[in-house]
Amino acid sequence: MTAFPKQRLLDIFQRLLEHFGPQQWWPADTPLEMVIGAILTQNTNWINVEKALANLRRANALSVAALDNLDEASLQGLIRSSGFFRQKAARLKQFVRHLRRVHQGDLDLMLAQEMARLRNELLSLKGIGPETADSIILYAGRQPTFVIDAYTVRLLQRLGLIDGDPGYESLRSAFMQALPNDDRLFNEFHALIVRTGKGYCTRQSPGCSGCPLRSICATGRKPISNENQ
Repeated sequence: MTAFPKQRLLDIFQRLLEHFGPQQWWPADTPLEMVIGAILTQNTNWINVEKALANLRRANALSVAALDNLDEASLQGLIRSSGFFRQKAARLKQFVRHLRRVHQGDLDLMLAQEMARLRNELLSLKGIGPETADSIILYAGRQPTFVIDAYTVRLLQRLGLIDGDPGYESLRSAFMQALPNDDRLFNEFHALIVRTGKGYCTRQSPGCSGCPLRSICATGRKPISNENQ
C-alpha cells in the first residue's frame, strides 16, 4: 500500500504555494459549470473547455433544464471544441437526466450527500471515472477528496515518492491519509500540482532549473541537464 510522510507532502505544498501563490480553483462560476467542466475536460485542455462553456453560456444553456431540453445535435455543436463531443454530449445528457430523476434537478441536494455515497453515485454514471467524480466532489461539492491526475503521478515519480504507478485509489488514499481532512487544502494542492506540471514538470523536457521543488526532487538533483532529456 502506498504511503507518504505527512511532513514531506506539506513541504511540497508550501514550496509550491510560496512560488505560485493561491490558484483560486476551479475556474468556473457555478457548481453546475464545474460539473460540466469536469466532464468536458476529459482528454482535452481547459482552453477548449472554456470555449465550449462560452458557447453554452451564449446559448443560455447553462442550467439543468436547458441542457435537458436541448436536442443532442445542438449540444454537440456547442461543445465541439472540447473534443469527443458526441460522447461528452451523451454524458452531459445522462447527468442532467439522472439529476432530475433522482434529485428533482437540484444539484445542491445531490452534492450535499455524504461523500462516499455521492462518489458511488457519480461512479455509477457511464463515462464518469474516479478523476471526474473526485473533481466534481472537491470543486463543485466542496468535500475533501483528493484528485489524482497524470500531473500528480508524473510529479510523484520524478520526486522519487513512487516507483511506477500504484493506481488511482492507492494514491488518493495515500494523500488523504497523510494530510489534514480539509477540502481547501486538497483544492489548492491539486491546483498547484497542475500548475507545476504545466509550467515545469512537463511530460517531455522538464524545466528542472527553475522548478521550486528541484532541491528536494530526485530527478531535479541529477547532474545531467533535464531540460534536454
